[in-house]
Amino acid sequence: MGRMKLLSNIINNATNQVEGFCLVKNVQLKVNVKGAEYLDFTLADAEGEINAKLWDYQSAVHGVFSSGEIIKVRGTVNIFRDTEQLKIDRIRKMNEKDDVDLSSIVAEAPVNGEMLFKELYDFAGTFRDEDIARLTRYLLQANKEKLERYPAALRLHHAYKGGLMFHTHTMLSVAKKLVEVYAAIDPELSSDLVYAGVILHDIAKTAELEVGPLGLATAYSAEGQLIGHLAMGASMVQMAVVELGIPEEKTMLIKHILLSHHGVPEFGSPKPPMFPEAEIVSTVDTLDAKLYEMFDALAGVEIGGFTDRLWALDNRQLYRHGHGVIQKDKE
Repeated sequence: MGRMKLLSNIINNATNQVEGFCLVKNVQLKVNVKGAEYLDFTLADAEGEINAKLWDYQSAVHGVFSSGEIIKVRGTVNIFRDTEQLKIDRIRKMNEKDDVDLSSIVAEAPVNGEMLFKELYDFAGTFRDEDIARLTRYLLQANKEKLERYPAALRLHHAYKGGLMFHTHTMLSVAKKLVEVYAAIDPELSSDLVYAGVILHDIAKTAELEVGPLGLATAYSAEGQLIGHLAMGASMVQMAVVELGIPEEKTMLIKHILLSHHGVPEFGSPKPPMFPEAEIVSTVDTLDAKLYEMFDALAGVEIGGFTDRLWALDNRQLYRHGHGVIQKDKE
């Protein structure tokens, strides 16, 4: 993400003090080396996020805060280990009298989730294989309300309202191009398996994540922590095929795609992709997640500059070259 709008709302230039509303993405009660309690926050708005500290925390004085709440803070921006950090001086929860534009605080997908859901549902109806079409549409419809607004993650890629549908829709657009190329090389490539795998690969995020009224994930569910969305997705498929009467072979193939889409055991997949359609789904998922992380990190970097090292991208630093900007200006 880029730089938070909050950090530009300076109320005291001499002390670099800022004030404004933001979202609590995460909050933890911690104890410093002297035994005093403090709150460690990740705060965010639609433009970016920052780590923040509320030192000398007292619940009776400051109140109790939870992930997913909108708060008003006043604080001082400092640099800690080459990264901006907010020292909170005053804090309170948003109340009914506050005139707050939530769109400036809560990040959303660039395309409406309801619209993307309808596109995916209608597209699944065009599959040549009726069994795969019925299974895909059944699971979409069964999870419609959550799919239209859920993020794709608690943190990292597409972790905003509607992010799950946007991630899936983007993957489908890429997968269509790959199918067009590779089906010409091997006519046995099943486009229906690829597309169903893409649409359903993260279906169990609807049960893995706990999501608040703002459409942002606040935690993993107990099942999400203990089992994870790959195995949960395969279970959802198994329950659906019993009701729909889907043949065993097709069921096995869809379940394998869901279980293998993280690619390797260290990322949670019990098996690697073992047929071309599964490989396409896994590859496109990884590609979209990594490119999102790259675009997001580079958005806050000057042309000619580097990002910090990014844990989600194998601890790489990224360089913003700016040539796309130059080409756009020439058009």
